[in-house]
Amino acid sequence: MIELVIVSRLLEYPDAALWQHQQECYDALASAEHLPKAQLAKITVFLRDLLNQDPLDAQSAYSELFDRGRATSLLLFEHVHGESRDRGQAMVDLLGQYEQHGLELDSRELPDHLPLYLEYLAQLPAAEAIGGLQDIAPILALLSARLTQRESHYAVLFDALLVLANTVIDNQKVAEKIADEARDDTPQALDAVWEEEQVKFFAEQGCGESEITNHQRRFAGAVAPQYLNITTGGQQ
Repeated sequence: MIELVIVSRLLEYPDAALWQHQQECYDALASAEHLPKAQLAKITVFLRDLLNQDPLDAQSAYSELFDRGRATSLLLFEHVHGESRDRGQAMVDLLGQYEQHGLELDSRELPDHLPLYLEYLAQLPAAEAIGGLQDIAPILALLSARLTQRESHYAVLFDALLVLANTVIDNQKVAEKIADEARDDTPQALDAVWEEEQVKFFAEQGCGESEITNHQRRFAGAVAPQYLNITTGGQQ
């Protein structure tokens, strides 16, 4: 599915190659057949607006959006396992799927990076690719909602993936999920995460439990890894 290749590329860090090969992106969009014309038009506008930016500005905005905090992370297992030990096994399992289909990873790539996962799905038959998208539809819906809340045009790409997934999402559940989330990308939130790591370190050295408990209370309502069933008819 060429649409998955396109979205995968647009969700990657916007390097100089994107500007150098922009015509190929437009040509690929013109050949896409699995998305409605209105959806393709939105992606075309997104691409045009992205390429009209200075590359350094686009790169800075990308890093601010996707590399600060967990809420909009493009690492899928951040939204499922957080830092739990289960994440390691999930990584191994996903890496095994890639290897079975001949997808070799660069040593710097993490298997659960969304653009890489989309690249993998693009190699599969359409029915299997759609199934793979349906597996992560709740994550895509939450990311779309959070990006829309932040008025980011990147939400268009996640909406397109949800259309390809052919999954009906309960928008009310999504809205309820993000309504009380504290922003985790502000300087204050990032400082708090750093302080939390310090508390953990000192706790291992024998720091009092009351101090840890008081510190953790500061994070009440913050974004937590949680894989919700937000499809229509599902239960939380």
